[in-house]
Amino acid sequence: MKIPWSGRSHNFDKKDISFLVNIIKEADPLTQGKFLEKFESIFSKYIGKKNVFAVSSAAAALEIIALLADIKKDDEVIIPAHTYCASAIPFARNGAKIIWADINFKTRVADLIDVKRKITSKTKAIVLVHLYGYALNFKEIISYCKKRKIKIIEDCAQALGAEIDGKKAGSLGDFSCFSFHAQKNITTLGEGGMVYVKENKLASKVKGLRHNGHCDFKFKRKNYWQPAMGNLDLDLKNKWPYKFTLSEIQCGAGIIMMKKLDKLNSIRIRRANKFIKSLEKFEEIVFHKSERKLRHVYHLLSAYYKPRKLINRNYLIEKLYKNFSIKCAVQYYPLYKYPLFKKMGFGNNKCINTEKFYNNMISFPFHVWMSNKEFNYLINSVKKSLIELRKK
Repeated sequence: MKIPWSGRSHNFDKKDISFLVNIIKEADPLTQGKFLEKFESIFSKYIGKKNVFAVSSAAAALEIIALLADIKKDDEVIIPAHTYCASAIPFARNGAKIIWADINFKTRVADLIDVKRKITSKTKAIVLVHLYGYALNFKEIISYCKKRKIKIIEDCAQALGAEIDGKKAGSLGDFSCFSFHAQKNITTLGEGGMVYVKENKLASKVKGLRHNGHCDFKFKRKNYWQPAMGNLDLDLKNKWPYKFTLSEIQCGAGIIMMKKLDKLNSIRIRRANKFIKSLEKFEEIVFHKSERKLRHVYHLLSAYYKPRKLINRNYLIEKLYKNFSIKCAVQYYPLYKYPLFKKMGFGNNKCINTEKFYNNMISFPFHVWMSNKEFNYLINSVKKSLIELRKK
C-alpha cells in the first residue's frame, strides 16, 4: 500500500523515547505513581474540569460510568446506533434497555430531535457521541434532561480537543469518557482512557472502582504493616470493582502527547479543510455540515458517496485500492444489525439516516504521520477516481 489504513496515528521522536526510557529505569512504583498524578493534572487543566481519572480504555471509563449512573435492569439508555460498540455494551451489561437513536444526516452525530422523541419516564441516561471528532452541540437539551433527572454521558473517545461554543467536549455533561487508543488523536502506547465525573461525591468512588476496591483502613494503624498493606472495600453497594489502571510508562506517554495535542489537532483540522475544499466541485462526495461555534478535531475523515445509477461507494473504494494502492474503510455498521446486539435482544430497530449514511459512507486514511507528499497523493487519487467513475 502506498497509503495504508494505519493501526497507529502517531510516532514518537528520540526525545519522547528518551523520556519514556527514563521512566522505565527510574519509576517506583511502575503503576499508580507520580506520572499518573501528573497526567491527570495536565488533562484536568486542558478540559477545564477536576475529577478526571486515567483508566485502561474509554470502554473501561464507560463501565465505571454505568455503575456511577446507577444503571439498573430495565432502565432505558438512549444511544446513537451509529457509533462504536463500546458506547453501548457497558449499559447493556448492567441490564439497561438500549434505545437506539438516529443520527442527523448532515452533521453525522446524534439527532437531538430523535433523542427527545425517544425519551420516556424510564429514560435514565443519554449517551451523546462526538463521533469522528465532530463536536455535537447538545446545550439545548441540558436543562431539559436536568429537569427529568436524566444523566448526560459524553462519549469523547474520538474528540479530545473538540469544542462547543468555546468549551471542551467532555466538560458539559454529567460524565464523559476519552480514548487514548493507538488510532486516536493521542495515545498512551496503544491503549488507555480517561473518565470525567461531574459530581464530587460520585467522583470519590472512582479510584476504588478502577483498582479492585483498594483503599485505606478506616482505623488508625498501630504499626504500618498491620493488619496488611492495604484494605479492600465496596465503593458502591453490591457493585464489584474492576481493574482498569494505567502503568506509569503509559501515563508518561500521555504527558508527552498532551503537550503535542493542540499541534496535532491543528494538523488534522488543516488537512481536513484542505481535503474537503479540494473536493468541493465533486457533488457526489458529501462531507458533514459544520455548525457555527463548533471546533471539530477530525479523528477520522469520512464522507457520504451519493450513489448514481449502479455506481456507489464500493466502486470508489475498489478503484483507490486497485489503481492507487490506497486503503479506505467502511465504518460503524448500525449496532442493532450486529449478531452481538441481536442475540442480546437489541436488534429490532431501524434508523433511517444511520442506514442511509452507512450504506454509502467512505472513510479515508487520515493518520497524522502521513507525509504531505502522501496526503497530496491521496487527494489527487480521489479526484482522478471520481472523474473516472463519472464516465461509467
